[in-house]
Amino acid sequence: MTRKFSVRPTLTIRGRKFRGIRGWAGKPFHPPLTDVPIGLYLLAGVLDVASFVGGAGHTWPREFWHAGTYAFVGGVAVSVLAAVSGFWDAWKSSEAGTQARRTINVHATIMVIVTLIAVTDLAWRLSTFSTHDATPFAVMILSVITAVLVAFGATFGGTLVFDYGFNVETAGDHPVWHKSEQDVMHHQAAADPAE
Repeated sequence: MTRKFSVRPTLTIRGRKFRGIRGWAGKPFHPPLTDVPIGLYLLAGVLDVASFVGGAGHTWPREFWHAGTYAFVGGVAVSVLAAVSGFWDAWKSSEAGTQARRTINVHATIMVIVTLIAVTDLAWRLSTFSTHDATPFAVMILSVITAVLVAFGATFGGTLVFDYGFNVETAGDHPVWHKSEQDVMHHQAAADPAE
């Protein structure tokens, strides 16, 4: 019978070097942290457009306006953690003068701009949270700009990982790509695939 699932190697940090704010070797903090604000900012943009279009004549636009605000609270909070881990990654894992560093610089610049716009959006939201029955036009515009920019900035982060292999611990010929019933743990020496 052929095994269909491999769980333990993915969940263990045993044998992985701890890199502080960056996470563990093969388990960096930055990529999963970025998923939260990206998703929340995109969601908030959709909620805000729907709320604005729905107008103040119904109850659901107010609920969407409030839900968008809660999404921004979570997005801004996690953006700070993502930025700190991302800057540390860039500083410790890339060399100035390389294409990778230049791509990191574009990614970081866009994401810092996103965070500044999101903080502005959130401050505006919180100051008018209980006085509006739908998303105000200017807040909706900020939300849409945030959503578009975060998606654009994320494409540069994706290029770093998927095109350049940034923070990817293994590349090339690795035993996990060879047929075997044995799972390879990070802390174990890789077995000869011919065995």
